Formats: sequence, C-alpha cells, structure tokens
Amino acid sequence: MKKPNTFIVVAAVAAAVIAATWLLLAAPGYTGNEINMTRGVTSQSTINYSLHMTVLWICIVIGIIVFSAMFVSIVLHRKSRGYNPAQFTHSTKAEIIWTVIPVLILVVMAVPATRALVNMEVAPETEMTVKITGFQWRWKYEYVEDGISFISSLDPESNAARRLASGTPPEEVDNYLLEVDKPLVLPANTKIKFLITADDVIHSWWVPALGWKRDAVPGYINEAWTEIMEPGIYRGQCAELCGRDHGFMPIVLHVLPRAEYDAWVLEQQNPESVSRLAASPARPSATAYENE
Repeated sequence: MKKPNTFIVVAAVAAAVIAATWLLLAAPGYTGNEINMTRGVTSQSTINYSLHMTVLWICIVIGIIVFSAMFVSIVLHRKSRGYNPAQFTHSTKAEIIWTVIPVLILVVMAVPATRALVNMEVAPETEMTVKITGFQWRWKYEYVEDGISFISSLDPESNAARRLASGTPPEEVDNYLLEVDKPLVLPANTKIKFLITADDVIHSWWVPALGWKRDAVPGYINEAWTEIMEPGIYRGQCAELCGRDHGFMPIVLHVLPRAEYDAWVLEQQNPESVSRLAASPARPSATAYENE
C-alpha cells in the first residue's frame, strides 16, 4: 500500500485545526465572554485584546507544527521490530534552528506586550481624578477636583435576598449581587486618573470592560488611568479575598456623555438649588423675546 504524501498529511491536519479554531472563536454563539477575552471599552482593553489574539494565534501555529510533526512521525515512520535505527549523537544545525526560532518568537511577542504595559502604566495628561478606597465591604469614591464623595454598597434588594430568612428569591432580583445603591458616575471620552487604596485589608478594584485591575492596599496608593469610549453601564467586583462578605462588593460604573455628566456634578454639588430650579416655572429665553 502506497504511503500518503507527508506534506498532504501535515497540510490536512493543520487545515483541520485552523478551521476548528476559527469556527470556535468566530461562531455567533461564542463571541461573548464564554470562551474568549472581552474587547472592553477603553484604549487599554483594545490593546490587551489585540495582544491576546496575537499570542493566541502564535500558540495555535506552534501547536499545529509540533503536533503535526508528532502525528506524521507516529503514522508514517513506524518500523518493524529489529529495525536498526540511524546512529547519530546530535545535529548542530537542528540545535541552532530550535534555539533561534523560539528566541525570535519571544522577541516578536515581547514587543507588543511591552507597548501594552507602557500604555497601561504611563498615564497621559488626565482631566480628572477619582480616589477609590476599599472597606469591608464597600467602596468609597471621591471626586478630587469637584469635592464630591460617597459610599457605594451592595444594593439593599440584593442584600436582603442573599439572606435565607428574607423570603425574597434571588432569581427575582434584577442583577442579583451585581447592583449597588450608588454607582460611580464617570464621563465618556475623558482621561481619568484613579488613586486606589484601602482602609482595612487588601481589596482589588476590577471592572473587566476597562481592561485592567488594581489592588487596594492599606497605607499605599496604586494609580491607574482610563478613557472610556462608550457611554453605558459597566459592572465589576472586588477581586481580592477580603473577608466574610468579599462576594458582596460589586462595582457599577455609569458612564455618561459629557453634558449629562456635568449636569450630574452640578446636581451633586448643589442639590437644593437644582431642586428649586426644576420646580420653578420655565422662563422664556432671549431668543423667544426676539422672535415676538
């Protein structure tokens, strides 16, 4: 029986693996968070996603080459008992090849990885600063320039439903254990610096859509920055085991267009005047007089 061509076998195996991988990553039912990293909504998360996919495909190609060579050797180069194998100790050429190629691969992978780290760690000129302090088991947010601060805790409805004696089924609570009483409100398309610390034990502030995570350490301030491109609601969690209620420290971001965010800041700074303004009858504008 004629042996199949080695190149055809390798090509068939490689094509099958690539096709299966592409279908797995690109199928509509699997493009969410189930098996792959999320793209996120910041420049850091986009860079992280691109780096992740680059490394993933490099690993897939390496795996195809290694396993194809292994399967070809198993299938096409088996010998009968008593066969006298070739006698040699080493190959200088082969040793150079399998040393140089991995080094080149690592260098190729290191360049974008270094760029991603620099982008994440070196903050540009930011437009606002938010200080985040972790407590057992809540977060304190302080808007440094605007003089606004508040505590963000687990939503009362979720807090009640998590207790067996409450009589409230968790499945009836929207965003169970993922909602808070006061979310962190931020403007979109704005460079924001975060100062992250803790008041008691180590916590970790993590919102996956931002593409980074920072530990909150007592007596020490970690810095981070971000620019969120899309308005929306983004959720996260404390990602460091911090005691009994560690699982009940959700994080919720409400990201607003700049005009809406400025209105929110005004409301927080002057709640009484905003309430009076909303209750007073509307005045005709100068334009209205001009049109009469």
